[in-house]
Amino acid sequence: MLFTLALGCALAGPPTPRQAITQVLATQTAAWNRGDIPTFMAGYWHSDSLVFIGRSGVTYGWQPTLDNYKKSYPSAAQMGKLDFSRLRITPLGADVAQVVGHFHLARPNAKAGDAQGQFLLIFRKLNGKWVIVADHSS
Repeated sequence: MLFTLALGCALAGPPTPRQAITQVLATQTAAWNRGDIPTFMAGYWHSDSLVFIGRSGVTYGWQPTLDNYKKSYPSAAQMGKLDFSRLRITPLGADVAQVVGHFHLARPNAKAGDAQGQFLLIFRKLNGKWVIVADHSS
């Protein structure tokens, strides 16, 4: 029985890019929905070269992006509950992929109400880990 279990694990192999990217997005969603922006940010490339484009314009760098999230979402009520849908994951190379999708923030307790929009993410596999290197959310 141990042999069968070991063989099954060996045959499973590493996750596909699509599976790994889907897991990053699931981890981000769970972190956001807990009100945990720093863990949400773990899905992004921790680099000054990270690019985030949103309604306020272009932000370069991981720390400024984190700071913007904290400023824009100072409370759990304003963060709401995040849901990603209509995901289209397209590999662009062995270590690069594009993700197009829709986000919805359910915020019944926030003055601004719900928020939603489209996004385009560029993921790269860096040091064995898939991370977002560019995010255009609108």
